[in-house]
Amino acid sequence: MKQKILLTILSLFFVSKLFAQSADLRLLEYINGPVNPHPDKNWRFFSEKSPYMDIAVPVGMVIAGFVNDDDYIKNKGYVAGASLIVAAGGSFVLKEIVQRDRPFVTHPGTVIPKLNETGYSFPSNTTSLAFATATSLSMAVPKWYVIAPSFLYAGAVGYSRLYLGVHYPSDVLGGAVVGVGSSYLTFIAQRWLQRRKVRKLRMPN
Repeated sequence: MKQKILLTILSLFFVSKLFAQSADLRLLEYINGPVNPHPDKNWRFFSEKSPYMDIAVPVGMVIAGFVNDDDYIKNKGYVAGASLIVAAGGSFVLKEIVQRDRPFVTHPGTVIPKLNETGYSFPSNTTSLAFATATSLSMAVPKWYVIAPSFLYAGAVGYSRLYLGVHYPSDVLGGAVVGVGSSYLTFIAQRWLQRRKVRKLRMPN
């Protein structure tokens, strides 16, 4: 009886895994589509330039903080920059652990690569940076008119990676989780360091 239950559980696990992989590929095929020169060029430009946009956000915040003598914005800029470093590092480590090939390598002829990419596929580092930026901005300025366009931008970056055929949907989802998590963890660490600094200042000599 126990063997039958174990066999059933294992069968369900493998079937669900195969279904998830199949759904992952089908969604990618749907978004990737055939070659279309004009939109292909636009999405390539957007995808390739997005890391520069991500770097520009914390740099701009730090500069604005110095210009306006605003320590709050300056510190948020430092935190945003640190979150990008954590996101990039986390993505690199996961890529080396998982070692998933790019979809156009595993499925040649099915997935059309519209951008030259090397290295492993999971998670999407470009997506992780975009979501780290969106999360940092949203926590720095928690207003709908900052949050909505920030995550719209991050979502568009993730979509571009699928359209260009260089990542699976699960790669993009993984990148989003890494980006949001990195930004949140960096924010928590910065707040902990601030509280520790305040406690030290309050301690009697």
